[in-house]
Amino acid sequence: MKTANGINPAPSSSSIPDEWFTLKEKDKDAAEQVARPSLSYWQDAWRRLRQNKMAMLGLIFLILLTIMAILGPILSPYEVNTQDRPNQYQLPSSEHWFGTDAAGRDVFTRTWYGARISLFVGLVAAMIDVFIGIIYGGISGYKGGRTDNVMMRIIEILYGIPSLLVTILLLVVLGPSLFTIILALTITGWVGMARIVRGQVLQIKNYEYVLASQSFGGKTSRIIRKHLLPNAMGPIIVQMTLSVPTAIFAEAFLSFIGLGIQSPYASWGVMANDSLGAILSGNWWTLFFPAFFISFTMFAFNVLGDGLQDALDPKLRK
Repeated sequence: MKTANGINPAPSSSSIPDEWFTLKEKDKDAAEQVARPSLSYWQDAWRRLRQNKMAMLGLIFLILLTIMAILGPILSPYEVNTQDRPNQYQLPSSEHWFGTDAAGRDVFTRTWYGARISLFVGLVAAMIDVFIGIIYGGISGYKGGRTDNVMMRIIEILYGIPSLLVTILLLVVLGPSLFTIILALTITGWVGMARIVRGQVLQIKNYEYVLASQSFGGKTSRIIRKHLLPNAMGPIIVQMTLSVPTAIFAEAFLSFIGLGIQSPYASWGVMANDSLGAILSGNWWTLFFPAFFISFTMFAFNVLGDGLQDALDPKLRK
């Protein structure tokens, strides 16, 4: 039977047959089971990171790159700086997997030795940036007031100084070396990390558990170490993964223009510089391999940083 507006009314409970329903037996054990296991913040972040295929591709590439940077020069039968003029510009083959350069040196061995330098410079520069940035930004954000204003004005002054100019001046005055490159990259590189840490601390320091610790007389250093920094580690890790490729590219660029690692020592930038003349004669492999690893390493760190940013975002946690 239809109503006045032509819609069938819902059947009453008395018109539904009893055989449509089946009583479920009571199970106390099943009633107390949790539908989904409890995950910590970091376990949930790792679960979401694994779902990001591009981030996992970057992570796998970086792991393999690190392994080959350690083992590649050891497994190779050729020395990194041994010249063999009769074997110059050999095509990639089973004997020389990446070919040889103008001096007859094995490009495979030099590529992995250059990976050592690039990863070392990138990781050390990033760690120094994190260390200085956490201390400076943590104090600035936690103290606030006049202290924060003075410290932020200093950061703004450092931001106004061209980092490339500072780097080149240091390398010219102190001379090109691995230590000078790291010093030049970190002298202003920590500023971005400090601003991120300061912003996180300004937000977190007003939370209830921080105010409770302050009311019980907690020391500033302990509050920053126990409460503020652990809750700001997500953005810090993301910024660190984005700082590493910047340092790697800067080292390669400085070595390419002759202000970084000097030949005959192997570096991706040095290899690219040595290969410029070889490209014109058709010996493409001497430039292809260092350029490929520079590009793909930067790509891997960037996609990993983007994946970590999504994985560590508490708003996306389910």
